Amino acid sequence: MAKSGPIIIIEDDPDDHEMIERILLKLNVENPIKKFMDGESALQYLQSTSDDPFVIICDINMPIMNGLQLKESIDTDKRLRVKSIPFVFLSTTANPQQVKQAYHYSVQGFFLKGQSYEALKNSLHQIVSYWQHCVHPNNLT
Repeated sequence: MAKSGPIIIIEDDPDDHEMIERILLKLNVENPIKKFMDGESALQYLQSTSDDPFVIICDINMPIMNGLQLKESIDTDKRLRVKSIPFVFLSTTANPQQVKQAYHYSVQGFFLKGQSYEALKNSLHQIVSYWQHCVHPNNLT
């Protein structure tokens, strides 16, 4: 995790993409934002970039490659696993089976988008603030 690295948003709903980006800008987050509509395109980016992402914020229910499949693919890719990129789910639902499976893959959080703009803003603030203050193996100098 690089504190100045990009925030990776993986979300198949264009309206949610826009709202998440707008909230991050209102929160004065200076990290670049990279957006993807599915796990497969995000995985291709992660496997081909030299960027060290700050955090991955991922929806769980998406076409092509869902969030759980993406997290499993990251965990089985030696180069990506070593990067130790913080990975959190941000979803409209918290199906108990999916939550258990997410933590089986060692995600660092599972957040609900909430039913309002303020709820989503609060969740994003908590996610970003936590990782901005967290000491992480990849940001020790």
